[in-house]
Amino acid sequence: MAEQTRSTGRTAARATRLAHQGRDVRIYGGKTVNPPVSRASTILFDDLASLRAGATGHSKPDFVQYGRFGTETHIALRRAWSDLEGSDDTLLLPCGLAANVLALLAFVESGDHLLMIDNVYAPTRGVCDGLLRPLGVETTYFDPQIGAAIEELIRPNSKLIYLETPGSHSFDLCDVPAYVEVARRHGLKTALDNTWATPLFYRPLEQGIDVSIQAGTKYLGGHSDVMLGLVAANGETVQQLRSKSDLLGYSVAADDAYLALRGFRTLEVRLRRHEASALQVARWLRERPEVERVLHPALPDHPRHDLFARDFDGASGLFGLVLKPGFPAAAIEAMVDGFTYFGLGYSWGGYESLIVPSPIEKMRTATGWEAVDRTLRIHIGLEDPSDLIDDLASGFKRLSATAQAAE
Repeated sequence: MAEQTRSTGRTAARATRLAHQGRDVRIYGGKTVNPPVSRASTILFDDLASLRAGATGHSKPDFVQYGRFGTETHIALRRAWSDLEGSDDTLLLPCGLAANVLALLAFVESGDHLLMIDNVYAPTRGVCDGLLRPLGVETTYFDPQIGAAIEELIRPNSKLIYLETPGSHSFDLCDVPAYVEVARRHGLKTALDNTWATPLFYRPLEQGIDVSIQAGTKYLGGHSDVMLGLVAANGETVQQLRSKSDLLGYSVAADDAYLALRGFRTLEVRLRRHEASALQVARWLRERPEVERVLHPALPDHPRHDLFARDFDGASGLFGLVLKPGFPAAAIEAMVDGFTYFGLGYSWGGYESLIVPSPIEKMRTATGWEAVDRTLRIHIGLEDPSDLIDDLASGFKRLSATAQAAE
């Protein structure tokens, strides 16, 4: 939980806590600024009584019992992230998808019904259709804008409502409190993938969500060299998640936990730079004649900007754009293939800028997407935005030149 300053007793500012949380020397000893990497498989106990007590020690947040359940390095990261989330504890998983899988399997089993938002991360949809369905769990996908009307989709065997806001390709927002109110009335759990905003800019648990999910691979790592997932929750929900995680055998390398904790220190300064640069580029794109619309929740013309203004403290560097109709595939390919600073890659959240085609129409079943084969997803990294704008301008020249040559 948030620590207080010794001098005034008030709660420290978020930036201060990012610098200091997870550095409790009582966890790892010594006086090093950064908690060291503690690698372990076997943990030795002083006597048989201690060994027996340790058999259930992994259920205690600050207990090192066996390497798979985490060492002092993992404990430091969990404490730091839990402070940011406002949670009792955080579980660490080997990647973001593993975090999504845990949040699903902890609350549904054979014969249950799951309500899944239609803009969900495509691999999570794959888990629903390829893993849960054969196990006897039925999934109903719903329009992100359905809000409180989701009550009509609830069945006697419904157990979980799973959300993602904004969607990481379409960038549509959903009214989270409306879903939470319905879920609580019917005794359903709620989970939300918060990778786009991180708890620095949006805190789902404060809005009543039961499980907050994060792909630490993205902004927490920040340098495109870590695979990590985090699942934060409170009270009994933490125990349900931890029990299922233990059974699934999930574990995270101490080196990855260390790198994530290092990324934690600079999370705010990096995200603020991502935010400012992305907005500068998005506003420039909005004026381009080749662009039909920009998909960025922080822009006033976003269809649900009201939700962004109400719920979020900031925006990350990931957004989309829809090109105007009429550009042939070869022209879009020429545009994308020739960039200097925008790489072609499926992740995001690192210091580098990225661009990929976004086939949203293939990722939905409850809702459609009219901008087929002309939607692009952009991640704005930490480069100078003027260079990125020049790179995009050159891309638009290639787009138009190739389109004209094809006529």
